[in-house]
Amino acid sequence: MRLRNIQGAAESIGKSGYVLQNPEGHKGHWNQVFDSGHPIHIEVGMGKGRFLMDMAKAHPDIDYIGIEMYDSVLLRAVQKAEALEDSPENFRFIRMDARELSSVFEKGEVEQIYLNFSDPWPKDRHAKRRLTSRQFLKRYTEIILPGRKVEFKTDNKNLFEFSLQELKESGWVLEGCTFDLHKDEVMNKGNIMTEYEEKFSSCGNAIYKFIAYYQYTHER
Repeated sequence: MRLRNIQGAAESIGKSGYVLQNPEGHKGHWNQVFDSGHPIHIEVGMGKGRFLMDMAKAHPDIDYIGIEMYDSVLLRAVQKAEALEDSPENFRFIRMDARELSSVFEKGEVEQIYLNFSDPWPKDRHAKRRLTSRQFLKRYTEIILPGRKVEFKTDNKNLFEFSLQELKESGWVLEGCTFDLHKDEVMNKGNIMTEYEEKFSSCGNAIYKFIAYYQYTHER
């Protein structure tokens, strides 16, 4: 992935009250960050943050954490947050590599995970980098509360089909699945769009979505 580096992005992120520094220090104590006792939902690969902030506005009884790996992208989210006239208090950002999720969140500390328009990493040798690969699905089981869900949206059919196969081979159970979200009355109910979703759907692209949970065995 090529990203334009924005000079001073890291420094701006480090000064923002929306970005949590040293997130590892909050492991096991995330409810204290928000001081609310509300469920913790995370978006992995949040991009510019529109979805996360809209979700925070729509659901004040849930606390949201957006995870983004790239400084220049996270800076855009910070700028959007700082420009809000009436910013909700129930969201924060983390700049981190999602491969380190278990070093930041305790097992069962996260109640829901959102993956939106993730990088498809189209080359086969990069499959393990996809956020719906079996490697990442395993990471999610290490932090999510048993029985809770992962929601994934994309306009990339190949990635979606790959993701469904990874779910099947990794012990995850589909609760809902659609190959055309905006024409699916049930799956689209209460849907909050991302910037990419709005852009792609306006061009006539179908949006694919699944909701899945991990089937824990008695050994766990």
